[in-house]
Amino acid sequence: MARITVEDCLQQIGNENRFALIHLAVERVKQHRQGAPFPERCKNKEIVCTLREIANGQVNFNNVRELKKQLQQQTAANAEPEAEPAPAAPAAEA
Repeated sequence: MARITVEDCLQQIGNENRFALIHLAVERVKQHRQGAPFPERCKNKEIVCTLREIANGQVNFNNVRELKKQLQQQTAANAEPEAEPAPAAPAAEA
Protein backbone atom coordinates (compact mmCIF):
# COMPACT_ATOMS: atom_id res chain seq x y z
CA MET A 1 0.00 0.00 0.00
CA ALA A 2 1.71 3.13 -1.18
CA ARG A 3 -0.51 5.72 0.46
CA ILE A 4 -2.60 5.50 3.57
CA THR A 5 -5.86 7.39 3.76
CA VAL A 6 -8.15 8.00 6.68
CA GLU A 7 -10.93 6.32 4.71
CA ASP A 8 -8.86 3.11 4.48
CA CYS A 9 -8.46 3.08 8.24
CA LEU A 10 -12.10 3.91 8.93
CA GLN A 11 -13.22 1.04 6.70
CA GLN A 12 -11.08 -1.40 8.66
CA ILE A 13 -12.23 -0.37 12.11
CA GLY A 14 -15.85 -0.24 10.98
CA ASN A 15 -16.44 3.14 12.49
CA GLU A 16 -17.01 6.47 10.80
CA ASN A 17 -15.73 8.35 13.82
CA ARG A 18 -12.40 10.03 13.05
CA PHE A 19 -12.00 10.98 16.70
CA ALA A 20 -12.02 7.29 17.69
CA LEU A 21 -9.48 6.55 14.96
CA ILE A 22 -7.14 9.18 16.40
CA HIS A 23 -7.40 7.62 19.85
CA LEU A 24 -6.63 4.19 18.45
CA ALA A 25 -3.62 5.49 16.55
CA VAL A 26 -2.29 7.40 19.57
CA GLU A 27 -2.58 4.34 21.81
CA ARG A 28 -0.65 2.25 19.29
CA VAL A 29 2.07 4.90 18.84
CA LYS A 30 2.51 4.97 22.62
CA GLN A 31 2.96 1.19 22.56
CA HIS A 32 5.65 1.51 19.89
CA ARG A 33 7.45 4.11 21.95
CA GLN A 34 7.40 1.72 24.89
CA GLY A 35 9.10 -0.94 22.81
CA ALA A 36 6.40 -2.79 20.90
CA PRO A 37 7.84 -3.91 17.56
CA PHE A 38 6.31 -3.01 14.25
CA PRO A 39 4.94 -6.11 12.50
CA GLU A 40 6.76 -5.20 9.31
CA ARG A 41 9.68 -2.98 8.49
CA CYS A 42 8.65 0.59 7.89
CA LYS A 43 10.84 3.51 6.84
CA ASN A 44 8.24 6.15 7.65
CA LYS A 45 7.40 7.94 10.87
CA GLU A 46 5.61 6.11 13.69
CA ILE A 47 2.19 7.51 12.92
CA VAL A 48 2.34 6.49 9.26
CA CYS A 49 3.43 2.96 10.22
CA THR A 50 0.64 2.82 12.79
CA LEU A 51 -1.95 3.93 10.25
CA ARG A 52 -0.67 1.21 7.92
CA GLU A 53 -1.21 -1.34 10.70
CA ILE A 54 -4.77 -0.09 11.14
CA ALA A 55 -5.49 -0.01 7.39
CA ASN A 56 -4.12 -3.58 7.04
CA GLY A 57 -6.40 -4.76 9.85
CA GLN A 58 -3.53 -5.70 12.17
CA VAL A 59 -4.64 -3.22 14.86
CA ASN A 60 -8.19 -2.52 15.97
CA PHE A 61 -10.05 -1.54 19.12
CA ASN A 62 -10.34 -5.14 20.27
CA ASN A 63 -6.72 -6.18 19.97
CA VAL A 64 -4.97 -2.93 20.94
CA ARG A 65 -5.62 -3.75 24.59
CA GLU A 66 -4.27 -7.26 24.12
CA LEU A 67 -1.16 -5.87 22.43
CA LYS A 68 -0.71 -3.57 25.42
CA LYS A 69 -0.96 -6.51 27.84
CA GLN A 70 1.59 -8.48 25.81
CA LEU A 71 3.98 -5.54 25.89
CA GLN A 72 3.61 -5.23 29.66
CA GLN A 73 4.30 -8.95 30.11
CA GLN A 74 7.39 -8.76 27.91
CA THR A 75 8.65 -5.76 29.83
CA ALA A 76 8.11 -7.51 33.16
CA ALA A 77 9.88 -10.64 31.93
CA ASN A 78 12.86 -8.65 30.67
CA ALA A 79 13.17 -6.56 33.83
CA GLU A 80 15.91 -7.80 36.07
CA PRO A 81 15.74 -7.33 39.83
CA GLU A 82 17.80 -4.39 40.96
CA ALA A 83 21.01 -5.19 42.79
CA GLU A 84 21.09 -4.24 46.45
CA PRO A 85 23.54 -1.48 47.27
CA ALA A 86 26.71 -2.53 49.06
CA PRO A 87 26.88 -1.58 52.72
CA ALA A 88 28.89 1.56 53.43
CA ALA A 89 32.37 1.03 54.82
CA PRO A 90 32.89 2.38 58.34
CA ALA A 91 34.62 5.72 58.39
CA ALA A 92 38.18 5.72 59.70
CA GLU A 93 38.68 7.89 62.75
CA ALA A 94 41.80 10.00 62.85
